Amino acid sequence: MDTGTHLNGRVDRAALAALRKREEAAFAARTPKSRAWLEAARASMPNGVPVAWMAGLYRHNSIVAGGGAGAFFRDIDGNRYCDFNVCDLAMTMGYGPPPIVEAVSRAVANGAHFLLAVEDTRAVTEELARRVGLPAWQFTLSASAANTEVMRIARFMTGRTKILIFDGQYHGHIEESLVTQRGNETVPIQLGLSARTAKESIIVPFNDLAAAEAALKAHEIALVITEPALTNCLLVEPKPGFIEGLGALARQYGALLCLDEAHTFQFEYGGMAGSRKLDCDFVTLGKGLGTGVSFALYGMTRAIADVMEKHLDSDIGLDIGSKGLATGGTTYGSAIAVAAAKAALEQVLTPENYARVDSLGKTLAEGLETVFRKHGLDWRAFHLGPRSGYCLKPDFPTNAEEASESMDIEMIDARRVFMANREVWDAVVSAGPQVSFAHSAEDIARYVSLADAFLAEIVR
Repeated sequence: MDTGTHLNGRVDRAALAALRKREEAAFAARTPKSRAWLEAARASMPNGVPVAWMAGLYRHNSIVAGGGAGAFFRDIDGNRYCDFNVCDLAMTMGYGPPPIVEAVSRAVANGAHFLLAVEDTRAVTEELARRVGLPAWQFTLSASAANTEVMRIARFMTGRTKILIFDGQYHGHIEESLVTQRGNETVPIQLGLSARTAKESIIVPFNDLAAAEAALKAHEIALVITEPALTNCLLVEPKPGFIEGLGALARQYGALLCLDEAHTFQFEYGGMAGSRKLDCDFVTLGKGLGTGVSFALYGMTRAIADVMEKHLDSDIGLDIGSKGLATGGTTYGSAIAVAAAKAALEQVLTPENYARVDSLGKTLAEGLETVFRKHGLDWRAFHLGPRSGYCLKPDFPTNAEEASESMDIEMIDARRVFMANREVWDAVVSAGPQVSFAHSAEDIARYVSLADAFLAEIVR
């Protein structure tokens, strides 16, 4: 990405570079124990971390977490951070939320998993059916796995193989979605992926129904999958009627529609599918619903549930040719996951709490726009529920290409480390500051104040 052309002309690139150099040196000085730990850990883990993302998501020195409470966590050097990344939405309930701690502790003591349903599972799936509008649900361990199973079911039901996705999407670390467009070809975007599988994915621009219809007309698409609003290229909201139009086109051309709400379920009560009464065949949820516990789910229509029941995979002496749908996993639907989901739905993800974080998200967005105007910048602040962020243009994007113009890596990295040195942990590059259910109005004011201070150093 060209990071030298997207900022307002009043932003001083030299000042930005100097600030980043100064702040990275200060951050390194604040985190010597983390640096020493990570260096020693390279003997047993690549990059010194158990998951590559823990090193790759940050261009500044990584740190080692020491614990957290509420909206804050600390590193092993004793530095404290107010978290506006919230583990990329996997910790939107904050650190150590009592309902989740109590429910999961009871589940562990009573038996973490049985490879059998537990009584509370029905309470979770029936509540999701009520909120989202799809009657039947299945557990997985991640949204990646949920989307994979949805694709398999759609391929079986339609007899087709291709998947329609949208530029700017992220549907997990799976072969079908880790792709990009190169000329007329769909190719893998990362190493170690199958070029053959990549060809099964068709990419079109978000908010472009004509392009979607052109792809569907060949009658090769099994599944159309999209977030109801793109959240992995900052934020792109759907134009009025876009999601509804996708559903109509999918039905017209014999494909199924999945709304991936791994992120957006935490933006609106019932997710965008439930709150906006969006008609679809599947909804996928993930990030442990923001509890910090690893699980995900997907919902489906009754007709699809009937297909799953008819084509049950079984190990009870059946011939290979009669095997059922390739779904399931040994650790899926554990008692721990069920306990966390039930506590989250009943005690945290309530209408009142959604209204509260939406109000805080609006306060954050309005505060950022006030700061932008103060510094003479024609920028906007994204706002969808608790999500905000920096749109470096006077108009919000309608697709990923337009959104990329606000993903200025140098500015985002400089801002991240500037805020980290002042006890705020900012969002990863592709996201934006996210209000959690644990944040307070004072935390929002602190973030806005630091954004003001940051811009004061680089705007001329």
